[in-house]
Amino acid sequence: MADMTHKPVPHYSVDELRSFAQKLFAAAGLEEDKAEAVARYLLEADLMGHTTHGLALAGWYLQSVADGVMKPAGLPAVISDRGPAIAWNGRRLPGAWLTSEAVKLAAERAAQYGTATVTIADSHHIGCLAAYLSLATDRGYMVSIASSSPSGAQVAPFGGRRGIYTPNPVAHGIPTPGDPILIDISASITTVNMAQRLIREGRQYDHDWLMDEEGNPSRDPGVLERGGTLLPTGGLDHGQKGYGMALHVEAFTQGLAGYGRVDAPKGTNAAVIVQVFDPDAFGGREAFLRQTGWLADACRSNPPRPGVARVRLPGENGLAKKRAALAEGVELAPGIMPSLLPHAERLGVAVPRP
Repeated sequence: MADMTHKPVPHYSVDELRSFAQKLFAAAGLEEDKAEAVARYLLEADLMGHTTHGLALAGWYLQSVADGVMKPAGLPAVISDRGPAIAWNGRRLPGAWLTSEAVKLAAERAAQYGTATVTIADSHHIGCLAAYLSLATDRGYMVSIASSSPSGAQVAPFGGRRGIYTPNPVAHGIPTPGDPILIDISASITTVNMAQRLIREGRQYDHDWLMDEEGNPSRDPGVLERGGTLLPTGGLDHGQKGYGMALHVEAFTQGLAGYGRVDAPKGTNAAVIVQVFDPDAFGGREAFLRQTGWLADACRSNPPRPGVARVRLPGENGLAKKRAALAEGVELAPGIMPSLLPHAERLGVAVPRP
């Protein structure tokens, strides 16, 4: 008879795991504030269950530092600053640091002007967008973040079959009288990181979320290695929705930042936009929360369809996972810690025990 026992899944202390990641990036050469930010926001993604965009990226980031792709030190160049409208060139600095600093700055300016927008050209990869939302929602502000990668081309325009742009994620943090609504979505059905994980694990998608190089639907992530693409949100049936969303993100990130695909950047990079809104500058905070509170209650109390236990709000599951991880430890997806062991050995950083 087959052994049906299951090995216990290892859990790591949040503080020890964050310290481990920070020491790795510091040993790799990142300035202290940048090492802290990258460690914090990668781990935040894991806490919320976004395991393809958390510490799973750390090995790649560390190699990017070693290869000179991610710049470890310095400040962004200020292209323009008109108070509530700021444009930076990120100079390929760590995306987690640039994005978190942009949200903080936008929140400070929103307190003064009511709203503020920061664009970032030529950042390194920024990871999970949802990880940064609480920087604004904790202050009672609404926040939107969008990102694209001008050097990537894994999604075709609706009706085409050659990749032109990237999944182009957007995230929105909406305060309510209770937990905030945390939306993190993209213009493609799935992501490159998820496809790469499935390739490593020898698995396929459960549905046709990809398109092969000939334009046929596919669930084989390997098609991306042969000229295939990720399908836009809406798929072959209603992909014009994801197509429109992607074009919006391209213009908001690269267009407003003034640097993007037409400049043919090489290596890992990102274009980012951050917008923060203070409800007090508009209809008032109390009125805002009255509206968002009603909406949240109406969604949660909606009768579920067959097979659904209850209706959840975006971000609700992630916040529940985070609370559990803080109390019980972080459960890392298989393969993440093994991917970091060679870097820990190379950099002389002690590995935490589960």
